[in-house]
Amino acid sequence: EPYSVREARLHVRHVRELLHSVDYVDAYNGADCSSLSYVNIITDGDKQSRSLDQLISSVDCTPPECIMPGYKECVLTPMHPMLKEPKANFCLKVLTMSIWNPPPGNRKLHGDLLYLYAVTAEQKRFHITASSRGFYVNQSDMETFNPKPAQGAHVYHCLIDLLGHISPVFKRNFQALNKKRFGRHPYERIATPFQVHSWTAPAIEHKVDVVRAEDSYSSRLLFEEHIPGQLVSIDPRLPTAYGIDLCSNTALHYIFHTHAYDKVHSDFVAAATRGAMMVIDGNVMAINPGDAKNMRMYIWNNIFFSLGFDVRDHYKNFGGNHAAFYAPCCDLNGVKAYSTLDTEGLYTLGTVVVDYRGRITAQSIIPGILEREQEHSVVYGSIDFGKTAQSNEKYIELLEKTTKQLHVQPHSILSGDKGPVKLCSSLECKGIIGNDQRHYILDLLRTFPPDLNYLPLEGEELSEECKRMGFPRQHRHRLSSLRPELVEVFIDHLYVVFMRHCASQIVNIRNKVGMEQKSIAEGESEGNGKKSKIFWILVEYSLAKWQQEAVKSAATLVGSYSDTEFDVRFNPDIFSPDVKHDATPEELEKQKELLKQAARFIITNQIPTFIKDCLEHTAMPTDGASLSDCLHERGINARYLGKIVKLIGTTPALQHRIGLMEIILRAAKHIMRGYLQNVDQCSVSSAVSHFLNCLLGSFPTPLPHLPEEELISNKRKKKARKQRAQSTSGGQRAAWHILTPEAVWEQIEAEASDYYDFKIGVKSVDELVEKHSVHKVALLRRLCITMGIQLLVKDYTFDSRHKPPFTEEDITNMYPVIKHAPPRASDAYQFYTSAQTKVQQGYLKEGYELFSEALNLFNNVYGAVHGEIAACYRHIARLNYMMGEHADAITNQQKAVILSERVLGIDNVTTIMDYISLALYCFANRKISAALKLLYRARYLFLCVHGNDHPEISLVNSNIGLVLHGVQEYDLSLRFLEEALKINIKYHGEKSLKAALSHHLVARAYSCKGEFRSALNHEKETYKLYKNQLGEVHEKTKESGECLKHLTEQAVTLQRTVKIFYKNPSNPPFLPQITAPSMHSVLDLMNVINGIIFI
Repeated sequence: EPYSVREARLHVRHVRELLHSVDYVDAYNGADCSSLSYVNIITDGDKQSRSLDQLISSVDCTPPECIMPGYKECVLTPMHPMLKEPKANFCLKVLTMSIWNPPPGNRKLHGDLLYLYAVTAEQKRFHITASSRGFYVNQSDMETFNPKPAQGAHVYHCLIDLLGHISPVFKRNFQALNKKRFGRHPYERIATPFQVHSWTAPAIEHKVDVVRAEDSYSSRLLFEEHIPGQLVSIDPRLPTAYGIDLCSNTALHYIFHTHAYDKVHSDFVAAATRGAMMVIDGNVMAINPGDAKNMRMYIWNNIFFSLGFDVRDHYKNFGGNHAAFYAPCCDLNGVKAYSTLDTEGLYTLGTVVVDYRGRITAQSIIPGILEREQEHSVVYGSIDFGKTAQSNEKYIELLEKTTKQLHVQPHSILSGDKGPVKLCSSLECKGIIGNDQRHYILDLLRTFPPDLNYLPLEGEELSEECKRMGFPRQHRHRLSSLRPELVEVFIDHLYVVFMRHCASQIVNIRNKVGMEQKSIAEGESEGNGKKSKIFWILVEYSLAKWQQEAVKSAATLVGSYSDTEFDVRFNPDIFSPDVKHDATPEELEKQKELLKQAARFIITNQIPTFIKDCLEHTAMPTDGASLSDCLHERGINARYLGKIVKLIGTTPALQHRIGLMEIILRAAKHIMRGYLQNVDQCSVSSAVSHFLNCLLGSFPTPLPHLPEEELISNKRKKKARKQRAQSTSGGQRAAWHILTPEAVWEQIEAEASDYYDFKIGVKSVDELVEKHSVHKVALLRRLCITMGIQLLVKDYTFDSRHKPPFTEEDITNMYPVIKHAPPRASDAYQFYTSAQTKVQQGYLKEGYELFSEALNLFNNVYGAVHGEIAACYRHIARLNYMMGEHADAITNQQKAVILSERVLGIDNVTTIMDYISLALYCFANRKISAALKLLYRARYLFLCVHGNDHPEISLVNSNIGLVLHGVQEYDLSLRFLEEALKINIKYHGEKSLKAALSHHLVARAYSCKGEFRSALNHEKETYKLYKNQLGEVHEKTKESGECLKHLTEQAVTLQRTVKIFYKNPSNPPFLPQITAPSMHSVLDLMNVINGIIFI
């Protein structure tokens, strides 16, 4: 089949992908949905199961120095492990487009499509013609155009074959590259649905790349002319794709349409991200170029982009720029809520929020919206915050279907001369009918009810509990809303109240009936029998009525929208300014009271529950991201963080420290975001490195590197420095030039007090480390991930007082941080949750089958690489292990680790826990060297994420200690086990069962070394704790007693032997034989500490 231009370019792109298929260049650069996975590099060299004797004789079990207990510095260089092999031989030096492109007209008539230029490894240069018949070498050079075939040239249908013919080195190296590529796991090669960036990257050599150059200078979308049916046809109609009919009759249609929806969404996110970066980099023309820079709007490839500023005082009464910055996230939550419901006939806009040196919101464009004014487009809702509003019968019909599930109360407002206008959503929600006759809704920022704790209102008082906590508190904007999780939990709470009230009312009625019956029975004994029959007829007649009254009474108590059933709904506009409601004062007061109860519920129920979970170590966050997830699961917004950290206090240092770090991080993020918006393009790396020096460095007077001095003479440079030194007014210098560590920490203190109502009480990073044992690398990692900063991998010296830790060369990239509403495969998720329930009930095989079915559905909807698929593999591997299928457990857990690394990140907490599970399964299958390497990697990553002082570190330490104990490395084992014991005592208490188990593990290690006195002391602690906690008859107490007895016998025998030796040194007795631990006993203990119980 003949080539076309498009197919020839696609072929060249594919060749490029093959040549880069085994390196991580695209993953480090955050391109083409490539991401990192290191698990196979870490376990390389331990493919086979070995016996214990073989392992001890052949493998060095010594851990890297940087992960040893007591090692204080955290280095970054091990973050990216590289293969221990010589540098890969490259196949080709250069493959790029020729300078003779495009072919002239006469050559097009001969079938020439495009020209390529190649430099081989042998330093030979070739100009190649891509024709409709294939590829051949022509006679052109850099100075002369001669498109005729070179002497002896042949046409090759594949470019690889041609390159192999003209370059023997290419042929040899490409075969080696192919062999290596086929050796990689398929999940390492498949693109992720969304781009995952790494916050650290090694120095990468920048090489010639034709595809990269073509993509970067093309104003078109990334693959639009290469992949049929992709963004160019779908993107302008993204709402159409969002409106896919998911209510198909067959499961096959459902899977097909859900997969199409997911694919369109991931394509839109990629396009929106690229467009947003081009907008910030100045590569897109604004549609209103005459306006101020922060008021400009952009359209690129049928996607609308707006900046996070208050344009034309739209949010003047809601907090100005602060409200404008926060509104896109609220809108995104609304889009997610309505998209999840999937109401037939109702469509939302594709929405992506991109944080890249500022905030950009990307939205798909409603067909025809640019052809008319907004006033003529909106047929439902208000465009002036309630002064005027309009309704539409079709929109009311569609939105009424969503009100019950979203708990939105239909309500009427008075709109100017129009009178009452009915709304089934928030006032800001606008309905627009597109040219395709579809009904779209947008501006969904008030979908969820307001949070009155952060919305002070005249004449409205909150409960006493809220007042004692300092609420209501003035926030920077008036868009604070309750999280959807809180709405659901609060309604569940009200449902319990409703049912209890109904039950108590019915019990009271029955008690009255019983008393009446008793009095009638007494009257019957006097001869009046007809009265009893009449009474029961009346009771049967009235029972249904009494039940209705009980339901009505309970509905009134909880503020139900309906009198006949439990149906709690919120009026999102009840506290909106400039809105006149068409309702009685009693109804309005009832709606207001419901929101006040919700505000009180956060204070009296959710926050105390979270703190209780923290104190009991049920909620054990590892970093700020997992802390935020814990809060969000309970419906608590991050703005309550200051109150929570105050209430936790410093007793459980863990949550207090993580909460304090998160407050500091978020305050620094707020400061840095505004700081970066005023930095010009050539100064970004200098500005970022200077901010990091001021925030994290111990060097007291860091000076920024000024890029504008690089291209001027030394004389002018000295003059500029002298002028800068003499200048004391901030107006003559950019804000980032004059930033100092003292100023940064003063701003953080002020920001934390203003936003979170929390006093940090530190003036520098060194004081923070000294007071609260905060880990600088953990703070750096979290800030880089949040702000989209990529650093060069090297070992930074934060504590040096002679030079700053960062230079402008250490900032390798700034990448976008994306927020979007990914679709969910609801049917597959139901199988997943059902499987979890079955496993919890002890039905392992049924759970395994359900997990397998969920995995199959997830694969059909999402493709091979997705976080939900990783979760399925994780559970399946655990079930494999519990059912004794260790090889299958390793295979499935390896898939889970690769997917976690690629989708979540190489240092995500979930990835670290997957490493630990894989290490356990490897140990059970006698792959002991691999198990150790995985555990060393997990410990290193934990040190980077939080530091050495965390309960989860004790789990890793115990695992490492047990594996080393199993391979008879007793001294090393003791170091890790004693560290685990110390951490368990600190966080769980000296009398906890975890401390008892740690004492037992240490006792085993000491006994194997022959130090029976120390072993006895630790085992006595274990026995005492088990006896006090579990009782003398418990199995663990008996086991500990037996162990204590055995150790005592060993100690007595050893003591007797030593006495005999001193009496007769010339005839030494045989020392008692110390039995090495069996692998089976070590594995049993590893199962216990990892929470695996065999039924």
